[in-house]
Amino acid sequence: MGSVSPSRRNPAPDKACIEAVDLARSAAVEISRPEWVGDHLSAHVEGDRLVTHLFECRDAAYPGWHYAVTVVRAARAKVVTVNEAVLLPGPEALLAPQWVPWKERLRPGDLGVGDLLPTSADDDRLEPGFAYAPADALEEEADDRTAPWEMGLGRPRVLSREGRDAAAERWYEGEAGPRSAIAAAAPATCSTCGFMTPLAGGLRRMFGVCANEFAPDDGRVVSYDHGCGAHSEAVREAVRSEPSPVPVIDELGYDHIVFDDTSELELVSTEG
Repeated sequence: MGSVSPSRRNPAPDKACIEAVDLARSAAVEISRPEWVGDHLSAHVEGDRLVTHLFECRDAAYPGWHYAVTVVRAARAKVVTVNEAVLLPGPEALLAPQWVPWKERLRPGDLGVGDLLPTSADDDRLEPGFAYAPADALEEEADDRTAPWEMGLGRPRVLSREGRDAAAERWYEGEAGPRSAIAAAAPATCSTCGFMTPLAGGLRRMFGVCANEFAPDDGRVVSYDHGCGAHSEAVREAVRSEPSPVPVIDELGYDHIVFDDTSELELVSTEG
């Protein structure tokens, strides 16, 4: 029999419950199979006349787990009964990863055809249409002092300041920003490209949409300091190629033709 470990309250170990190993083993077998219940590992005193027996789990699908069977004896009773029997993980057990809410699991590109992604009512990326901009942000954020709010145009909500900042940071630090490999090799930035179409609103100062069908970012948002090789002003130096020499045809000379078969010569003479 394994060791006995009392709980923090140090209740008196109950001899009958501690010695009820066979009863606890039979309960573990009922929730599994006889060959899966291994050696008795230990007995933990949970309280007065309450003991939990641990058994090794030999099921190959649950390495590091153990069977825990809690037995109890009523006051002034002689019979020990089973209170609970479960399979519990040990310190080295293989466990599933911690559950994460779906909103935190969601990644860009996960939304497919027919899927719905509801937006919560308190999403800080959005604010009601015609919501006034903060007074201290009027100078920095508002494009038009006469209209310090974004017109919803039938939309119940529009981007909030937090939503714009998050989008701007995500675009600027991604492949559409100046730090991408294609931007580093570009001959010039998108700010001087004729295919750049600026966005509207507060994002107009930093971003636009590429309208070059041959560019890798066609139809996508790019920053003004982004770039690619399809810049409208990219000029390739003309490569001078030497003309190939004109073949010389001798129209005055003649070739000697020798016929081995005289019949061929007669045929040529007849056609001539």
